[in-house]
Amino acid sequence: MAQNRRNTYKEDEYLEEPFNIRHLLRASSYIKRYAGKMSGALILSALGGIMALFAPMITQRMLDDAVPAGDLKMLAKLAALLILSYAFSILFITIRSKIMVNVSQDIIYDIRKDLFAHLQLLPFQYYDDRPHGKILIRVVNYVNSVSDMLSNGLINIVLETLNLIFIIIFMFIVNVRLSIVVLCGVPVLMIFMMWIKNKQRIAWQKVSNKNSNLNAYLQENIVGARITQIFAREDENALIFSDLSKSCRGTWMEAVRYSNLVWPGIDTISVLVRAAIFIYGLLVMKQGEISLGVIIAISGYAARFWQPIMNLGNTFNNFINNVAYLERIFETMDEPVTVADASDAVTMPPVKGEVVFENVSFSYEENKEVLHNVSFTVKQGESVALVGPTGAGKSTIVSLISRFYNIDSGRILIDGQDISKVTLHSLRSQMGIMLQDSFIFSGTIGDNIRYGNPNASDEAVLKASRTVCADYFIKLLPDGYDTQVNERGASLSQGQKQLISFARTLLSDPAILVLDEATSSIDVQTERALQTGLDRMLSGRTSFIIAHRLSTIRNCDRIMYIDEGGIVESGTHDELMQKKGAYYHLYTTQMEDIA
Repeated sequence: MAQNRRNTYKEDEYLEEPFNIRHLLRASSYIKRYAGKMSGALILSALGGIMALFAPMITQRMLDDAVPAGDLKMLAKLAALLILSYAFSILFITIRSKIMVNVSQDIIYDIRKDLFAHLQLLPFQYYDDRPHGKILIRVVNYVNSVSDMLSNGLINIVLETLNLIFIIIFMFIVNVRLSIVVLCGVPVLMIFMMWIKNKQRIAWQKVSNKNSNLNAYLQENIVGARITQIFAREDENALIFSDLSKSCRGTWMEAVRYSNLVWPGIDTISVLVRAAIFIYGLLVMKQGEISLGVIIAISGYAARFWQPIMNLGNTFNNFINNVAYLERIFETMDEPVTVADASDAVTMPPVKGEVVFENVSFSYEENKEVLHNVSFTVKQGESVALVGPTGAGKSTIVSLISRFYNIDSGRILIDGQDISKVTLHSLRSQMGIMLQDSFIFSGTIGDNIRYGNPNASDEAVLKASRTVCADYFIKLLPDGYDTQVNERGASLSQGQKQLISFARTLLSDPAILVLDEATSSIDVQTERALQTGLDRMLSGRTSFIIAHRLSTIRNCDRIMYIDEGGIVESGTHDELMQKKGAYYHLYTTQMEDIA
């Protein structure tokens, strides 16, 4: 089992198809927003590069004219020009760097904002099927990685290409034949780069996947740290993490090996070309056709010629490394929003509370139905309890009422309105759902209670808290309603979190209320005190209550026993007890266990 568990976290999904140019075209929409700033940065970089290109020419004049003639005045002027060319070059490039830092951060913000906005729209099914750590790494790490590629990377490609063109022009102005010697190394470089590019992309895709797996496992274990210690799983988890870390290290080293071949390859070709310049130049110089200054100048340009090529190689290297991340980001953005407003969706009018299921069938996975042709009608203001074995579909029914999933067939109507034809916001804003796992956000107690109604007054918050018996323990906290709580409310007990969730649900004033094991973590004494508040919450509202503690749902208007994909029996507590069916056996068994 342990080995199988490790293998689960090693499985990856690779993008086998070649990189699609549409990803870059799509990314260009983020770049266009800052075209003005990037154009300015490009002009400054080009000016800086051109200023630096005058240096070899100035050096040639110094060696061929000023030094042989012993003209100190000319030498001083040329030296001053040399210093100025470098100074202006550094100034322009420094300004450009500051501009591009801002552009890079702006692009990070835009991509991350769009990615997060899309994640907010994705259905429950998306989060059910994926480790949260894999989602997190795309929003944080991957976006950081691609931002520099989309800003500095693309500018560097244009800039270094222009530098290359300018260097070639300057070289040919100085000497044509030696310039041709320099260009002979280009075909060799092209063959080398074509060979390495595909290997790099595949290698960095593997790194992306392994890091994603590691992040997912790490996030899961941080959240489940208590369970790990309860079951003394520290050593086993350490082994799994070690396997994942080794896998990350192995794929990283493989990718780096290919990346590290780029600059030594270019550097080797550069050295060979410069050696050829001196060999050819010295042979020709004996015939008096080429001066030492020309050879030195061309050698200087040759060094500069390979520098933009090396920079392009590094940029290309970085581009290949980050293409896999860009693909993953857009893969997430392309995840279909399967539960969305219809094109002709209308606003749900104020809900009164009648709920009708007409032959509703639903499955989380294909060919595995959870509900089959379920039909029932719940009248306005009626309280309905859903009971039955675990996995029978009780929580599924209440999830479908809020349209967290799309049904396979049939219709769900609220007040006669098909919920698939109304906007999600107008539907869900009138629903109140209290889950067994009461999630508490980072912030104050008051902020958490106001989560569904941010504009609620302090008096309304206090009233809701008193109604559900949360006020008594909140007042005992160090800062009362202004007490700060951490993620998931780690400083609060499960019962306290459920009471805060009760207050939050009540404050949102829903027309239809769903309580899914809402009192499971509350002690019996508190539950009895809470019952009066619950009665107030349920009064005048259509409510669905899921509870395994059957004593809490005896007074519901109707109890539906859910099993085998449908409603096995339905009625009041007394009616179902008289039938002596599934509910009767469930209830009597539970009462015997309590006794």
